[in-house]
Amino acid sequence: MKRTVPSSDPRRYTVVYDGTCTVCTRLSRALGKWDRDGDLEMVPSQDPGLIERFPSIPAAAYADALQLIGPNGQRWQGSAAIEELLNVLPRGRLIGWVFSIPLARGLADRFYRWFARNRYHMGCGAHCRASGGRMP
Repeated sequence: MKRTVPSSDPRRYTVVYDGTCTVCTRLSRALGKWDRDGDLEMVPSQDPGLIERFPSIPAAAYADALQLIGPNGQRWQGSAAIEELLNVLPRGRLIGWVFSIPLARGLADRFYRWFARNRYHMGCGAHCRASGGRMP
């Protein structure tokens, strides 16, 4: 995995995901494969130095939702981050149009919050059994 280091590339997006969640880690790998232009830096939320690198993001936000930090420090989280990622990635544009359907954003927000609460019960390995399915 890449280490958390400041980036001087103004086009670079940083995706901060839960590195202890098996599903989140698999999805981050899929995003990496879709990222043909190298615009995404994938960083687990447990990476040392993350809080210092992005001091405007509360530590609890990383446990609550996927964080996407874009050019000039702009930030999206949860389903809004997914929507923005779909706009950024060439293959994402094939399905990103879904967010333009009336009520789609609201449904995506609800689904994302449900997923975030239950992510440790999906595709889990030994860490889930050890923690009883609770967030570490």
